[in-house]
Amino acid sequence: MVKKKKKRKNKSGFSKQRLSSLLLEVFRASPKKRLNYKQASKILKIKDFSSKILVFEALNEMVNSGLLFEESRGSFCLVEKTELFIGVVKNTSKKGLFVGLDSEEEVFVPFELSCFALPGDSVEIMLYPKRKRGFSAEITSVLKRVKNSFVGVLDCTSKNCFLVPDNKKIPFDIFIPHKKVKPSHLNKKVLVCVDSWNNDFKNPFGYVEKVIGPVEDHDAEINSVLYEFGFSSSFSKNLIDSANKFNSKISKKETSLRLDYRGVPTFTIDPADAKDFDDALSVKPLSKERWEIGVHIADVSHYVKKDSDLDKEAFLRGTSVYLVDRVIPMLPERLSNDLCSLKPSVDRLAFSVLFVLNKQAEVLSYEIKKTIIHSDKRFTYESAEKVLKSKSGSFVKELLFLNSTAKILRKKRMAAGSINFENPEIKFILDKENNPVDVIVKRSSETNHLIEEFMLLANKTIAKHIKKQLPSFVFRVHDKPDDQKLHALSSIAKGFGHSFISNKDGFSSSSLNSLLKKTKGKKEQSLVETLLLRSMSKAKYTTKNIGHYGLGFPFYTHFTSPIRRYPDLIVHRLLSGSFDENYYALLEDICKHCSEKEALATSAERDSIKYMQTKYFEGLVGKKFSGVVSGVKSWGIYVELDDNKCEGLIQINSIKDDHYVFDEKNHRFIGYQKKKKIQLGDPVNIKVKEINLERKQTYFSIINF
Repeated sequence: MVKKKKKRKNKSGFSKQRLSSLLLEVFRASPKKRLNYKQASKILKIKDFSSKILVFEALNEMVNSGLLFEESRGSFCLVEKTELFIGVVKNTSKKGLFVGLDSEEEVFVPFELSCFALPGDSVEIMLYPKRKRGFSAEITSVLKRVKNSFVGVLDCTSKNCFLVPDNKKIPFDIFIPHKKVKPSHLNKKVLVCVDSWNNDFKNPFGYVEKVIGPVEDHDAEINSVLYEFGFSSSFSKNLIDSANKFNSKISKKETSLRLDYRGVPTFTIDPADAKDFDDALSVKPLSKERWEIGVHIADVSHYVKKDSDLDKEAFLRGTSVYLVDRVIPMLPERLSNDLCSLKPSVDRLAFSVLFVLNKQAEVLSYEIKKTIIHSDKRFTYESAEKVLKSKSGSFVKELLFLNSTAKILRKKRMAAGSINFENPEIKFILDKENNPVDVIVKRSSETNHLIEEFMLLANKTIAKHIKKQLPSFVFRVHDKPDDQKLHALSSIAKGFGHSFISNKDGFSSSSLNSLLKKTKGKKEQSLVETLLLRSMSKAKYTTKNIGHYGLGFPFYTHFTSPIRRYPDLIVHRLLSGSFDENYYALLEDICKHCSEKEALATSAERDSIKYMQTKYFEGLVGKKFSGVVSGVKSWGIYVELDDNKCEGLIQINSIKDDHYVFDEKNHRFIGYQKKKKIQLGDPVNIKVKEINLERKQTYFSIINF
């Protein structure tokens, strides 16, 4: 009988990772000193033998990692040949995080050497050459933290109290001293601020800044989403007062400075629940062959002046945030829903692009003018669609011309390389208490396309118009897709009989459109669309124009939504010539900030949808649905339902007919014994198993596939 090896008891209480971190501090305090494991143990006040052995093992692992050098047998010293770099934390894994360097290289840093850094943080990183090859890395300091406050629920015992963050990507809990915890903080969603990031401790230290509300309370959960991503749901009294001071009456002086378009047929087309109207269209026939189409955009820059308190707040917010049950505007309601909103039957100030087009949708000429307009009617997408289909009703002649022109513009855009993604939008039907009672899928209508084409035309025209007139400008750019991911897609598409090849310049947008067209309505459609979307770069704001790959435009900007996007407001000011030379140097930083706020707003919107989805499924546990595999991860498969496009998770260990092995490269699981495959895009039947509101997660069980 073989005796089991007794496990050594570690009386110090330190993990090997923690010991490594402490040992590194010891060697740094005396960089020239040589220490053996006994000396190092003495400095750390470690006395028991088992813990000393752990110190010895940790020292040897640090040698293998390149942190220490074994000068003679058992004698260790700090590696002198190190390099310091500045980088940005990209993402995290279970074991640590990845830091992107200027060289576009990413290096891995274990959590115990991360200084509690999080994605987006700017860090100073030290690289150590490993004994064999490559580098090991350590974050020596965090230069700029993007996040200092966290949302979650307190977990308290008689000895300790910690905030457990809602965001499961945060790899640590936050310690809250008992003396800083009040009874009103318990069983509540709270906002905690970190006031100490001391690396000598296993956790950051913090305090409760705000009680958001009871756990699983609707308003508390939605407000938690806002606080998590750094958005405020309200404006200060000072800002509200500033907005309320504006006179609703337009002065004669201001009218005289503008092109008067109040007599031209003008209308808005927006969603039924819209409260702010950024844009309006006017239509005026010039002859049988020529029409003037005006794209009129709210002149927010007239009210929100550079460096004013309203401007500073708009910059900080960067964008309006559209959650499932509410809008968090970039500007106070007096401006966003009133003075700057192109409402019907009132005069409004606008910034306009006036196009002269023929029946072939060719732009013969254009003007960019400050105007005063008077919207004659507010259409919803549905009411405008009704006019188009019936060919009768208000402004039928104008709408029919706009629609026929938009169709030609769209056809030309697609032929020029614009990629045609059809992304249906899900909309929750809420009761009076904001509980979801139904989910509907909204697909783009003709009127959606109509508005889209004229907004794209205006944005493209502004970017092209201004490119040579100013020393710097705000472009909306979209880089080429990830070539490696497209090659992987090409291999998968080939398996379904679709040729999809690159040329010397990479994969052309026309080849992508061709693939989308070939797979439409086929079983592989979902797989191809998902992988193609994942290969795409993220659009962003910058002063360095590289064109917009997705739209196929060499020049593009955002001009058409200044009520809800700060970059549009900047573009309006640039067009007006209201900046001095020194301001242009700041534009790139403004662009970066706005891109970051846009990403945060998107994440907040996504989280609010996930919460509502989970809440919707509360009453559907046990119900059966059909769907397709929309995601494949090591822990399970995500399924998007056919009926409502809602998504849930099937944990892979819950499928009991076989042991499934994760095939990351091909986005699938393969049964070890039966070789059955579960692949991205596969149709499956599921049953709603359970929901977890705290995690905003719905769990499915698979019926058959």
